Amino acid sequence: MKLILIAGALALFLSLFGTPALIKVLARRGYGQMIRDDGPSTHHTKRGTPTMGGIIIIFAALVGYLLSHLLTQSSVTVSAVLILGLVVSLGLVGFLDDYMKVSRQNSRGISGKQKIFGQVLFASIFGYLGTRFPDGDGLTPISQNLSTLRDTSITLGVVLVVMWIALMVTATSNGVNLTDGLDGLATGASVMTFLAFVLIGVWEFGQSCAISASSNCYNVRDPLDLAVLAAAFAGACTGFLWWNASPAKIFMGDTGSLALGGALAGLAASLRVQLLLIPLGGLFVIITLSVAMQIIYFKLTGGKRLFKMAPLQHHFELLGWGEVTIVLRFWIIAGLSVALVLDFSIRNGLQVKAPWLMHSIHI
Repeated sequence: MKLILIAGALALFLSLFGTPALIKVLARRGYGQMIRDDGPSTHHTKRGTPTMGGIIIIFAALVGYLLSHLLTQSSVTVSAVLILGLVVSLGLVGFLDDYMKVSRQNSRGISGKQKIFGQVLFASIFGYLGTRFPDGDGLTPISQNLSTLRDTSITLGVVLVVMWIALMVTATSNGVNLTDGLDGLATGASVMTFLAFVLIGVWEFGQSCAISASSNCYNVRDPLDLAVLAAAFAGACTGFLWWNASPAKIFMGDTGSLALGGALAGLAASLRVQLLLIPLGGLFVIITLSVAMQIIYFKLTGGKRLFKMAPLQHHFELLGWGEVTIVLRFWIIAGLSVALVLDFSIRNGLQVKAPWLMHSIHI
């Protein structure tokens, strides 16, 4: 358990104190946020705010994870390394998009098709490699079975697994990207979701079949180290949130949003709770659905709008809600989603044995 605390603390420290340095570098180079002309008028005051803040989130999480293992002289795991590879790859796609925006001095980066191609490509590589590298018990980082609270009896096979993982990663990274429209909104929601994965990883480790073979045990590879990785991302996001909260001194950009979405999807896939990601990331799902509903309604009605503007947070801005009010209320939705899912999970499968839990807390 010490490893989880060390990774989270190191990542938080690096992000909290590294972000101001990044702000200075980005501001010096003129890498400021470009604002869409058709967006809320209140957003024009944000023009020029340094973007690409996802760089420090990725760096802090990566270094926090690696340093925690170095300090405790423990080995990194294949499962975590694959997720980190996915995060860095998606971060590069987002960085390219952000860089194109600031270099062109407009809100258009790479095309939507190019962005989707990059997401699908790296997600597919992650999905395929995840079905390789079996450990001594034959467990691979990603199961070939569809999972909810645990693996189900539905076997997909390698091809369908790769396609499913590509869909998961692309949908989640775009969901986080759409949510990242107000100061601190996506960052705060991500912290809550990563903390949920910390708990899930710890719980699965406590009921691992390698520790206590029973009918309810979990056959998950590296659950405790995945909890360490989730803690590193939670810490990195928390440190970044200090500077990203309203009024934001820096934005994560696509560099951060695509990377965080990849991390969330990667953790869900590796911890065998794939479908649980939908309610767990409830806020991201709601905001993504608002965009889909707006597009469908617009086409069906010949130009009418269901919301004043999509994504949903901008609809409430145009209704006159203050930015901080929207962020706080949406954080409540994110927190309730996480709390309800964890409560349901505990009651229906993620049942922790009390003696082991008390021992973990004591440590």
